[in-house]
Amino acid sequence: MTEQQSQPVEERILRLLRRLGIDRAHMAAYLPGDWGGLLERYPSAVASLNLICPRGVKTEVLRPHARRVLIVSGDGGNGVADLMRAVDDLPGVTLTMLRDYFSRMWADIMVDRRGEVRSAMLEFLALRDDENPLPSVQLPEGEGEEAGISYTVKGTGPPLLLFPLGLAASQWDPLLPALAERYTTITVGGRYVGMVAFLETRGPGYLRAVRTVVDEVGLEPGQTVLEVGCGAGTVARWLARYTEKRNPVVGADINAYLLREASKLAAAEGLDEVIEWRSANGEGLPFADGRFDATMAFTVMEEGDADAMLAQLVRVTRPGGKVAAIVRSLDMPWWVNLPLPPDLRHKAQTGMGDVVEGGCADASLYGRMERAGLKDVVMLPQYATYASGERLQQQQERMASRLTPKEAEEWRQAIAAAGNQFFISQPFHSAVGTRP
Repeated sequence: MTEQQSQPVEERILRLLRRLGIDRAHMAAYLPGDWGGLLERYPSAVASLNLICPRGVKTEVLRPHARRVLIVSGDGGNGVADLMRAVDDLPGVTLTMLRDYFSRMWADIMVDRRGEVRSAMLEFLALRDDENPLPSVQLPEGEGEEAGISYTVKGTGPPLLLFPLGLAASQWDPLLPALAERYTTITVGGRYVGMVAFLETRGPGYLRAVRTVVDEVGLEPGQTVLEVGCGAGTVARWLARYTEKRNPVVGADINAYLLREASKLAAAEGLDEVIEWRSANGEGLPFADGRFDATMAFTVMEEGDADAMLAQLVRVTRPGGKVAAIVRSLDMPWWVNLPLPPDLRHKAQTGMGDVVEGGCADASLYGRMERAGLKDVVMLPQYATYASGERLQQQQERMASRLTPKEAEEWRQAIAAAGNQFFISQPFHSAVGTRP
């Protein structure tokens, strides 16, 4: 990894702001990886922070700045209790709860609750501007890139930096007209921010699990491959490199935002000649029967009707071809290599993640594949281990967010004592079957 590739995201954002002639900006984000470093190292650059259905809250980083923080969240889902504990530890923070709303990672919040989010943000931003006004900036509307961060400028007024909103297909688009009436909006993207960065940093541990499944498929040169739920294309690009571009790959996803990012990343890596990107719903694929030699779906069956997806994968696979799947496992414990008390260990190793009705995130994957008509199903439960880097940090923070202050202190002490032996392993169920 080059020095430029390893540059922290906060340094990239700071370079972008400097290029645009901005010293301070309002910011809105979803993932702590986007804003955490900025608030820790360059707090003066953050005029206010709007967290929209956040996935993880760094309370220690936020606490000194709580008065200029807005949190908007749905009131449903497993993470609400963790969020409310964090809010209780952030005196002065502004909280807006969206009633009867489960803000999953892939929820399209600006479509679902645009009016409520608009009101909350504009009211909060107006209060911050009254207290400490930001000067307006005049920037030409359009697109650009700086330090690997792509950006789009719209509107006029004080600067408002908009980080990606999880896996939301529409991202900020439904709210942009209202925000751009009062603010110079700078919407950022690329491989270093948002869920694209989160997916890209799954790293060797996750790709090792993928490789085990791909090796079981046993691709031959020239055979065609479909990956359903390709997201930002991390696996599709890895597969193109792993097979030395000998296998045409089609990456399909329902999310237009992720497909745009996937296309840009593949082109930047010189892989666009071997990968085709298609907009498609995994529950109703727009491909002919038997179109592919191998079909794959990795960690997407949690987000839809798993049986419907499997039926489609089988349909578009040729007779004798292979169908492969990986799902996150909520019925197997995570493994945390720390000397923890039993109660704390149980909490740290309990599975995390959202699963929709009809989705699959357990060992039922194996029976589902047989019921879909596949034969010779090879069952491959696996662990992906994170021993360093950003992914370990992300998983560590997610676990810490569920702990009481006393438990969090025990957690930090155990990490410090473990030194280089600290790792976190995430469980997966995976399988490969043959279409008769």
